[in-house]
Amino acid sequence: MRTRATPGQGAGRRRRQVGMAVVRGDSMRPTLAPGDRLLVGYGARVRPGHVVVARFGDGTVVVKRAVDRRQGGWWLRGDNPAVGVDSRHRGVVPDDDVWAVVLGRLWPRPLLLRGRRALLVMAPALAVTLVIRTARGRCRHMWEH
Repeated sequence: MRTRATPGQGAGRRRRQVGMAVVRGDSMRPTLAPGDRLLVGYGARVRPGHVVVARFGDGTVVVKRAVDRRQGGWWLRGDNPAVGVDSRHRGVVPDDDVWAVVLGRLWPRPLLLRGRRALLVMAPALAVTLVIRTARGRCRHMWEH
């Protein structure tokens, strides 16, 4: 029987899945702003410079930049050091708690995020279709403009 990995599962082979995240707070300015909708890839390889979705030890889910790999996990920082909480306050984040790599911003200004560079990948007037699997296993289509 083949099982699907969920965020936080480290053992076994992961199926690559995509999802969405919404930015809250100013800690990732100027790269990302509150309300930005992000396309994320679960199971993608994390490298220094990637923007990631992770969970701190207290259960808080965050969007931060992976700075470097350290013993026990990843050191995560916000792009705006004067705002927010990151590894300077919470320490190293274990590998299993780094859930996904941000592939790009879908809305309001579409951008492909790769390391420390950002490249424009689509015109805002174009519609992007995403298929999102719900908790009950059903699929629904989401349209972003």
